[in-house]
Amino acid sequence: MPHAALAHPPHWLTASQLHPAPAAGVREWLFNQESLTRRLTALSADGFSVTPLVEGWQRLRNDECRALNVAAGSQGWVREVYLRGHGQPWVFARSVAARSVLQGSGLAMDQLGSRSLGELLFSDRAFDRSTLQACRFPAAWLPSEVRAERLWARRSCFSRGALGVLVVEVFLPAFWPAAGIEA
Repeated sequence: MPHAALAHPPHWLTASQLHPAPAAGVREWLFNQESLTRRLTALSADGFSVTPLVEGWQRLRNDECRALNVAAGSQGWVREVYLRGHGQPWVFARSVAARSVLQGSGLAMDQLGSRSLGELLFSDRAFDRSTLQACRFPAAWLPSEVRAERLWARRSCFSRGALGVLVVEVFLPAFWPAAGIEA
């Protein structure tokens, strides 16, 4: 779907800005600072896997350019994956980095395959993580097979010097029952 088709981009909010606040269990998953990969691995009793969907250079969305502090319309590396528990897509993740700073940074986002980017970011102590923000994610921005309205999403930016990697994680409907949470 073209970017222009989305009239209302998401309104990302911090935990203190989010009113009404989601249920405690939902809030815990949205704003927990630990590695989501590690938490999903534990929840799935090691039945965790990553399925790459899209990887390549694309024009970044305006909200992504603002979050990364790069010019609107900048090119960037886009990686979209499913984070799965026991084969079920639990989370749709989209990670982006501006081409202008990614090239020459030493971060090989294009060579991850079915490995978790989160694991890489959390294992490199040089990365700092910004404050987590959450929103109800636009259905139009989701893959067609999991497209649904008002799904909870979170995002944060991992920075190392000039390099910023924006990571968006959308919790899919199959996730909440697996986590034992009414969402």
